[in-house]
Amino acid sequence: MTRKLFGTDGVRGKANTFPMTAEMALRLGAAAGRYFRRDDSAAHRVVIGKDTRLSGYMLENALTAGLTSTGMNVLLLGPVPTPAVGFLTRSMRADLGVMISASHNPHYDNGIKFFGPDGFKLSDEAEAEIEAILEGEIRPARPEKIGRAKRIDDGRGRYQEFVKTTFPSGLRLDGIKVVIDCANGAAYKAAPEVLWELGAEVIPVGVSPNGTNINDRCGSTHVETAAEAVVAHGADVGICLDGDADRVMILDAHGKVADGDQIMALMALRWAAEGRLRGGALVATVMSNLGLERRLEAAGLRLERTSVGDRYVVERMREGGFNLGGEQSGHIVMTDYATTGDGLVAGLQFLAEMARTGESAEALSRQFITVPQMLKNVRYAEGKVPLADPAVQGVIAAMEEKVTGKGRILIRKSGTEPLVRVMAECEDSALLDEVVGAIVAAVERAAS
Repeated sequence: MTRKLFGTDGVRGKANTFPMTAEMALRLGAAAGRYFRRDDSAAHRVVIGKDTRLSGYMLENALTAGLTSTGMNVLLLGPVPTPAVGFLTRSMRADLGVMISASHNPHYDNGIKFFGPDGFKLSDEAEAEIEAILEGEIRPARPEKIGRAKRIDDGRGRYQEFVKTTFPSGLRLDGIKVVIDCANGAAYKAAPEVLWELGAEVIPVGVSPNGTNINDRCGSTHVETAAEAVVAHGADVGICLDGDADRVMILDAHGKVADGDQIMALMALRWAAEGRLRGGALVATVMSNLGLERRLEAAGLRLERTSVGDRYVVERMREGGFNLGGEQSGHIVMTDYATTGDGLVAGLQFLAEMARTGESAEALSRQFITVPQMLKNVRYAEGKVPLADPAVQGVIAAMEEKVTGKGRILIRKSGTEPLVRVMAECEDSALLDEVVGAIVAAVERAAS
């Protein structure tokens, strides 16, 4: 069964435009409610969280109407990180968790992603079944079985207390000055409070959401603002989250950034040394740098690659019994602690290494030498399929032949935006420029 509505991370699009309309959110909520409440024999509950986008109010109300119409009791968490929804779905014995967020996208986008009762994101198969229900006639609950909705005031507090339990006992962050950039998003209260309670001196950035400034020149995809703050305040380290706080980037005292690959390398090597790395492997996507793979191999460890998307990383981790995985973009998944990527928990693990070893953020975040990598995005109009163009395919084939034995090329369509992502790695920087430039030019011609 194929999916049409769901992408690599739920349903996503521009707010008030299909599929991110109130009408579709209502129907999607009803379809999900019917999928998880197959009969009317007992009460069922769902938790709903959101980030700070203006459109979150509209979608929250519509989803609530759809879910309660099928008999689901809705618990509204308000603005909380995506991993908090995964945690609270399981902790509060909910049948379903919903997060309203478009992650690192601009404020005018939004999205809806679902978590099952185990706290993990739904499988492709489950999403396809929800789509099938959506396309048919959705059976509502009987009048006396309609669900109720209420706001939950302590959801964020529960999550914060849980997050602190992931920090090693006996360690404190006293004496460490931390810039925390919350991207004006879902963690704008939780992250600074957790860091302060663990002893850090906290310089908050991106903690004044107004509905339209989420991810706006801040957060994990725009680290320049936090980097300036790190240098200006003489901070030891910077932690940059994205809009829903499931991604993280680390900055050293000079404002230099370490991506998810470097963070995962640090954790994999330390966990392996402590005998904690299950299966002797790290799970990452095809986007992770070749340098990471070489560093792990040198330590006798493996890199298991998956398709792009943290959900596919998690699926492989669960299949193989691995406990560490993630993406270069900053999703770090530690199933010992969480069911999905958690930027705050990953940031705390990095800070724990600083506290434990006394080493600087710069030393800890340079675990391997990266192979030169270039990634360029080409936007295309809806309805266009540039990768199907024979001219584009011909250029890709020619460029792949050029880098054989010297590097690799990865071209893919984004699952969340109308973009073609062109990525290549090669030790020869001139050849890297030539290869990426040729492919991008061909895709642009086909997309115009």
